[in-house]
Amino acid sequence: MPVLISLLRGVNVGGHRKVKMDDLRAIYESLGFKDVQTYINSGNVLFKTAGRDFTRLRPRIEDAIEAACGFRSDVILRTPADLRAVIAVNPFAARAGLDASRLAIHFLAADPGDEARQQVLGMDATPEELRVHGRELYIYYTNGMARPKLSLPLVERTLRTSGTSRNWNTVQKLLEMAGKLE
Repeated sequence: MPVLISLLRGVNVGGHRKVKMDDLRAIYESLGFKDVQTYINSGNVLFKTAGRDFTRLRPRIEDAIEAACGFRSDVILRTPADLRAVIAVNPFAARAGLDASRLAIHFLAADPGDEARQQVLGMDATPEELRVHGRELYIYYTNGMARPKLSLPLVERTLRTSGTSRNWNTVQKLLEMAGKLE
């Protein structure tokens, strides 16, 4: 059975769109997924599924969350292989003195296409540093993540797709957990 990593957008942020991880696990189990695990309180769910059509899984999960919780959350799905690739192509990995707590990966719901990627790369993101690779944005928050200058809503409008961010340590932990499920 394939392992999937599900990243929910905008849950348990600032006291809004709250969902307990036990409840989230129960929602995924009700959909027939196996070995469901959550990681921290920001909507990271790992599971096994017999289904191979991942494009159909996404709306099923979003509908189930909406029915159970009363709000809709975008769900971004990735495989362990996807996460391995994200880690392997990290454009900031070789940087001396890299502070992993300032690095985030913004996982996009869809491939934005080359034209949209080029438009985003043309934006002034200073002091943040922004790189785009495939369906991920790599963002290095030079001054920390608390008060960024980069507008992710503007970036998403330019890319014409939504996404959700995870810090570098979370990405690595999710891959570690997924590896144990494989």
